[in-house]
Amino acid sequence: MGKVVLVTGAARPLGSRFVRRIQRDPDVDRVVAVDAVRPAHHLGGADFVQTDIRQPTVARVLAESGADTVVHLDVTGTPRGSGSSRTALKETNVIGTMQLLGACQKSPTVKRLVVKSSTNVYGSAPRDPAVFTETTGPKSLPSGGFAKDAVEVEGYVRGFARRRPDVAVCVLRFANILGPAADSPLAAYFSLPVLPTVLGYDPRLQFVHEDDVIDVLRLASYEPRRSTLNSGTFNIAGDGVLLLSQCSRRLGRPTVPLLLPAVTWAGSLVRTLGMSDFSPEQIRLLTHGRVVATDQMRETLGFTAKYTTAETFADFVRSRGPGLLPPEALAGAVDRIAALPLSDTGSGHPQKQSAN
Repeated sequence: MGKVVLVTGAARPLGSRFVRRIQRDPDVDRVVAVDAVRPAHHLGGADFVQTDIRQPTVARVLAESGADTVVHLDVTGTPRGSGSSRTALKETNVIGTMQLLGACQKSPTVKRLVVKSSTNVYGSAPRDPAVFTETTGPKSLPSGGFAKDAVEVEGYVRGFARRRPDVAVCVLRFANILGPAADSPLAAYFSLPVLPTVLGYDPRLQFVHEDDVIDVLRLASYEPRRSTLNSGTFNIAGDGVLLLSQCSRRLGRPTVPLLLPAVTWAGSLVRTLGMSDFSPEQIRLLTHGRVVATDQMRETLGFTAKYTTAETFADFVRSRGPGLLPPEALAGAVDRIAALPLSDTGSGHPQKQSAN
């Protein structure tokens, strides 16, 4: 008898793509796709069940499916649309994970759990280490947003792993996911005609290609290959880093450095450019950057990303087209950003990013 895989967040682009891919594997007999809304994309031969993982009904779905592998992808910082609130998103991330873990704990058939997390759990701060490893704690815990959700989710997952040591648990901390189909606040930021930046900072960034995301999720869903271990927590990112200034040049988009504190800048940017899902944590990332070590990904998990950070960004740039705009459109974008209110600078100017 082959594997039965239950996938949450199946209506989102990443989830639906993983559902279509995993069901083609010869060892998989059945895929059960779960989401609160119906998917816009075809899910192949998967069985779609429309249910909200925040509700106890997810336990019934899991029990009836007899799934031995659960891939939890409904942990995200991207709202579903203009009608989605931050409160609903947090409830899905945290309360939904708690309900799902409760269902897994009661299930005698579940043998493997894969959870999508994020390197956002490390935060972004001025005194961060040059490179985060899986055991490095943040200088200060994230105070809100998706980063805080991810920290809470991982805490609940660790508790589940202690209660069910017979279940193999794999947590994948993804760097910023980019690619032709990327739908994230960072992808929206890079799609702006002019990129607002924080004066005096040029952060280091890491990316992981959406194709590599699918491949590593598949790897984590199976028994470990010889001389590897796919239980535990792993950073997932492409090799190398890019500076934000390098990203802007490769996009062909000009930057506008601004003297604004992170939260004020984020609020003004939201109001001016209509990017309702661009949070203060994204601004901190674009101020201080973040780099993670991927030694465990390669040496323990046995996964090597096909795309480097630079290659991932290049593929994203190709999908967005040239950055050169008609002069009047470029001038209009610059005028809108230049009209952002400057904050009180009495607290001092930001310092240049340190070597780390």
